Amino acid sequence: MAATDIYADRALKLCGELLESGFSPFFGTPCGILAPLYRQLELRASLRTIAREDNAVGVAAGAAMAGQCPAILMQNSGLGQSVNAIASLVVPYGIPILLIVSMRGVAPDSTTENIVMGRITEPLLNSSGIPTAMLDEDNTAEQVHWARNLVAEHREPAALLVPPTLFGWQP
Repeated sequence: MAATDIYADRALKLCGELLESGFSPFFGTPCGILAPLYRQLELRASLRTIAREDNAVGVAAGAAMAGQCPAILMQNSGLGQSVNAIASLVVPYGIPILLIVSMRGVAPDSTTENIVMGRITEPLLNSSGIPTAMLDEDNTAEQVHWARNLVAEHREPAALLVPPTLFGWQP
């Protein structure tokens, strides 16, 4: 099997797990690392592209308040832009959303402008009170189940972090 097929299969599998777990609708900003997952969600789910990540947080918060189980796809640089919306809306009001955050600034991405966000993404989320799990191709089902338990059952926000290698992204 070609490497691109492996990565497409991983994206299809993750998409299926997210949908089977009841996550929907999906909001996001395009991202190279998340592109395979984005494509699968465009084909199989309610995915809305939103130009700014902080706006996606607001729209997803509205969906959550309407009883849905929304997820937001964003790059960790967009997470940086969204900190105020997350810290002043999602966290204090316990809005149950799933953040799916791609990890720029971690191997194999060594671009200078991404290194700091790569280093602080997980601690930033955790110190904000949002638990995280780094997606791994061997444990995606368990990790999505973990996220569903927090978001849908306990009505809390959670984040799944996507390393560049999961879908074969190269700088």
